[in-house]
Amino acid sequence: MRRGYLHLVRFPVQRKVVESPELAGRPFVLVEEARGQRRVAFASTSALRAGARPGLTLTAACALEPALGNFPYRPEAETAALAALGEALLGLSPGFQLSAPEGLWFDASAAHLVGGEEALGSRVLEVCAEQGYRGHVAVASESFTARALARHGARRVEVVAEGQSGRALSPLSLSALESREAEAFSALGLSTLGQVAALPPAAVTARGGAAGARIQARCRGADDTPFVPAVLEEVLEERVVLDGPVESFEPLQFALKTLLDRLGARLSGRGWAAVKLTFLLKLDPSGCLELPLTLARPTARAKLLLDLARHRLSELRVEHPVVEVAARVDEHGEDSGQQLSLGEVPEGDAALEVVLSRLVTTLGDESLFSSALEAAFRPEAAHLPRRFQPPEARRGLGMDLGRPVESALGRDPVAWERPPRLLAQPACLEAELSSSGGMQAAWLNGRRHGVTMMEGPERLDGEWWSEAAFSRDYYRVFFEGLGPAWVFRDARDGRYYLQGLFD
Repeated sequence: MRRGYLHLVRFPVQRKVVESPELAGRPFVLVEEARGQRRVAFASTSALRAGARPGLTLTAACALEPALGNFPYRPEAETAALAALGEALLGLSPGFQLSAPEGLWFDASAAHLVGGEEALGSRVLEVCAEQGYRGHVAVASESFTARALARHGARRVEVVAEGQSGRALSPLSLSALESREAEAFSALGLSTLGQVAALPPAAVTARGGAAGARIQARCRGADDTPFVPAVLEEVLEERVVLDGPVESFEPLQFALKTLLDRLGARLSGRGWAAVKLTFLLKLDPSGCLELPLTLARPTARAKLLLDLARHRLSELRVEHPVVEVAARVDEHGEDSGQQLSLGEVPEGDAALEVVLSRLVTTLGDESLFSSALEAAFRPEAAHLPRRFQPPEARRGLGMDLGRPVESALGRDPVAWERPPRLLAQPACLEAELSSSGGMQAAWLNGRRHGVTMMEGPERLDGEWWSEAAFSRDYYRVFFEGLGPAWVFRDARDGRYYLQGLFD
């Protein structure tokens, strides 16, 4: 199986800068509790230059760099963020396996769909860049080979052909191994994986046992470690723990952007679009505030979600400071994308969606609706308003595709056309008729409109079994000053009625 490895150098540090852009270029460390002491787990580039290495106590690190900032290192949060990035890659790869805290493997079997394995690696790095991360990718047939080359190779995208793993690994230093494994071979005076691979297998087994033999096999490019894809969570939720309690909306904006960027990427990776979200604000010292958000149209676009979140939360007043913010997808649909018309400005469309979503959130789910078809012959009863629902998955029409469309539906295609603007109830027209019975003009709302052309009729009748039976002859009538209209003559009283207008 071909698999790739994505290595994100000091991923927790990168993630912290993404969440707090003001930290870019500044010295800071992520600190964890170890044996009763606060020690450096990860350090920024500036902190490393000052000598603040992982493993140092925080006191010693601050002595090297007085301006050193420090933040808690939360392994579970890093793992969740890495898993979110893996889900964002699902549009390129059918599965991923975590290698926390700095990388993950991904299934490269579908590389031919994007132009090959090197193109796949480049696309993976593009997705990372959209999230604000920098990394390296290696594609190989073995897990160890892909991981070692991504972590210690010189190229941003490295592709190892089948059977060439040993040669590709040979120049790498022993740092590509685990620290304890590297120490054992370093004690023998070795410095590269190629030197380890060249040792007599019997001597390695005698000295290092089965573990030593496995290490040497990996250095030679033989690795049977299985690929175990991560199990995806059923409910999409992202959360950010703030560095300290906040009492205004401004400090929340960076946290909102971070979690919605990740949430949008996960939705896109799964091919989903959010319909309903819930924002959860954890308060200090206790309590949690839930704020629902209903979208006017399903979307996975992080920028639009952030605009909607700002409108939803910017005027919020809370009694206690906020220490954590989260966003959960309560309802989703298929992400069918959006086709823009020529000349349409996406910013204007996004602004409209913000307005519509605010109406739904403020006035309730019933404030926005769409037209739904009804199984009725009478035109004014053939559609009813329905509360917004996400579009269902496309299904077949259930007709015989071997026949022409006209025969499959049993109607003339010209007769299918219906006006997009139907009146709730037909409006009676005062018609002026010619000697032959044709309509010459009609009065509507006190104004006379001449008829320039009249097409039809199309007869519709039904509900003969009830007191509301109807029989109508429909015409497409072109009125002066009004445009094309859908008009019918009622067989019961012989009068003409306006049913709707064409665009």
